[in-house]
Amino acid sequence: MRLPLLLAATLLAGTRLAMAQDTFPSRPIQILNPYTPGGATDVLARALAPGLSARLGQPVVVTNRDGAAGAIGTAAVSRAAADGHGLLFAPALVLSVLPQAQRGVEYRPDSLVPVCQTFDNVMVIAVRPDSPLRSLADLVAAARARPGGLNFGTLGVASIPHLAAVELSQAAGLDMVHVPFRGDAAVLTELSGGRLDFATLVLGSVAGRDLRVLAVFAEARHPSMPDVPTAREQGFDVAPTSFGGLFAPAGTPPARLVALEGACEAAARDETYRNVALSAYQPPGYYAGSAAFGARIARDVASKAALLRTLDLER
Repeated sequence: MRLPLLLAATLLAGTRLAMAQDTFPSRPIQILNPYTPGGATDVLARALAPGLSARLGQPVVVTNRDGAAGAIGTAAVSRAAADGHGLLFAPALVLSVLPQAQRGVEYRPDSLVPVCQTFDNVMVIAVRPDSPLRSLADLVAAARARPGGLNFGTLGVASIPHLAAVELSQAAGLDMVHVPFRGDAAVLTELSGGRLDFATLVLGSVAGRDLRVLAVFAEARHPSMPDVPTAREQGFDVAPTSFGGLFAPAGTPPARLVALEGACEAAARDETYRNVALSAYQPPGYYAGSAAFGARIARDVASKAALLRTLDLER
């Protein structure tokens, strides 16, 4: 009789151990934002965290580790334990652009797996209100009339705004001078001061400012600027965006990814996050699940590889 009781006790202990091991999350979750505090990505990450915490039953803490355009923080998460407790909140460019554009990046596009897409920043072309350029057609005509004569500013080399301008240049056969800066604030200062002919910026950076927006790089007009046509409407099939969201280290157990995705979907659709997202000029369809997010990233990796090969980047 003692042996069956001992066997039953052993089986029960094993079951309890398995249940304990499968409990997720078992401790606070850390979301790393690979940029400085207070930026657009940071604001969205911190808006998402309370909703995730409410649904996962553990505190969700957002931390920052900036450097190398996001590569340092991304590398740190890629090396973290693949248990779902350490996540990354970042734009897709950390996977589709940085490993190809920077020397010494310590991860690959498949070092992280997508959990959910929670933002989709629209790019725009903006000029001063007194600029003679009143449409994308005007800009293209001016650039063609003076090859190398127009300059434009963006927040950095191989940034999505820079690559948006490169796509337009290639589509229209233009030769223009890129002037990179270290953030949208500097770009806006130089544009307003008349030292740039135009700038390619995130829509949220120009909203409410005394600037003329010539085109929106999107599939459709943005609700906040219904009178501004898309680049496609003006004859140029260019619609790059800076999309992104939540990532986990490769190798994270599928069941945990499912739990994270479910919590993320609910949090991203709740009123708190939605209000912050819409105030940051996110389009209504900013959310996507892991499958759609992953497929979009795969397309982005391929398209950015082709685009970056056309640029003379020092790596």
